[in-house]
Amino acid sequence: MNLRFVMSAVLTAVFAISALAADVTGKWKYSFTTPNGDTRESVLNLKADGSKLTGAVESARGNVEIKDGTISGDQLSFSVVRNFGGNEVTIKYKGKVEGDTMKLTMNFGDNDIDITAKRLQ
Repeated sequence: MNLRFVMSAVLTAVFAISALAADVTGKWKYSFTTPNGDTRESVLNLKADGSKLTGAVESARGNVEIKDGTISGDQLSFSVVRNFGGNEVTIKYKGKVEGDTMKLTMNFGDNDIDITAKRLQ
């Protein structure tokens, strides 16, 4: 067998494995402090299908479906639209999965809040 062919096959397999999305399907719980000083808890209920990420954010404010969800390797991003006092606000999430921990930054307006979510199931 040609050595170049074998090396090419090995490299292809390595790249294919590294391109696989992290296992994020399931429930993830996090809490954070709002800019007003209030503490909030939420649960991410996520499902990965290839590079597509779907699911919802569940909180005391109600459940809202995620939009524009993507996952590539251990990187993920999505957004949700919430209604605050009659105004629709888009909250963007972006971050990284590390085993049973997810480190995300929530961005809305001029606010960035770093959160750490832990896998529930």
